[in-house]
Amino acid sequence: MIGSAIGCGVAALRDRIARALIAAGVSPNTLTMMGLAFTAAAGVCLALGAGAPLGWSLAAGPLKAYRPNAYLLLAGVLIFFCAAGDMLDGAVARLGGKGTTFGAFLDSTLDRFSDFAVYLGIAFYFAVRGNVTYTLLPLVAVFAAQMISYTRARAEDLIRFCTVGYWQRGERVVATMTAVFAHNVPILLWHQAILPMFTVWARIDYTRKVAAGKSPVTDPRESPRLLERLRLWRYPRRTLAHDVLALLNIAFLVLVRIPADADPIAAALGLH
Repeated sequence: MIGSAIGCGVAALRDRIARALIAAGVSPNTLTMMGLAFTAAAGVCLALGAGAPLGWSLAAGPLKAYRPNAYLLLAGVLIFFCAAGDMLDGAVARLGGKGTTFGAFLDSTLDRFSDFAVYLGIAFYFAVRGNVTYTLLPLVAVFAAQMISYTRARAEDLIRFCTVGYWQRGERVVATMTAVFAHNVPILLWHQAILPMFTVWARIDYTRKVAAGKSPVTDPRESPRLLERLRLWRYPRRTLAHDVLALLNIAFLVLVRIPADADPIAAALGLH
């Protein structure tokens, strides 16, 4: 599987870097804090250039056709480093025997700050330009991200585990990084304001069933029903179905484009 091969390669590289960091005396909490700093800086870049166009100009000639928005390019790089730190802090804790209860708590808590920093930057960019739609959508997107975390945390006070749903943090970070590098933040807002809500619902529904004494199927491969097996978003990572869905989401975020100056909510309300 593509995902399995990539995952094994990334894990091997992650562990190699983690061992070097352990030898250098870097603590997991330091990496966690650095990840937050990178995301905060990315939020500032997004506040300055979230809706700037990609900048294709064929009239300038093939070698000058791509004129990137430097703010979005830098934001994408910073989000990448944040994601790397997010992987490395856990690896350093595990391989170096430095894992602590507080460290796990800090990592999870600062992930929520990171989600907020990204969408706050985007909301600020569109708010100062008076765009109602793209000011509201980041609020919905960050709410969905927080609810995914909350529903799991609250459910696991009551039942054994609740990790169901496609849009876990890793998938959301990849979606954000893809759209930012593609200079396509408007479509990211629609994408992340809508789709992660299905993961929120999946966790609510799963908890309801388990609390009622049922044993819902969490892996479609275990279901005899064809319709269940066709639900790609329910497959675990490192499966072909998960890989296909990931590629479809990446293609959508790169290819489907909406003008950054569109404001359908304001138009519907007669504000413009």
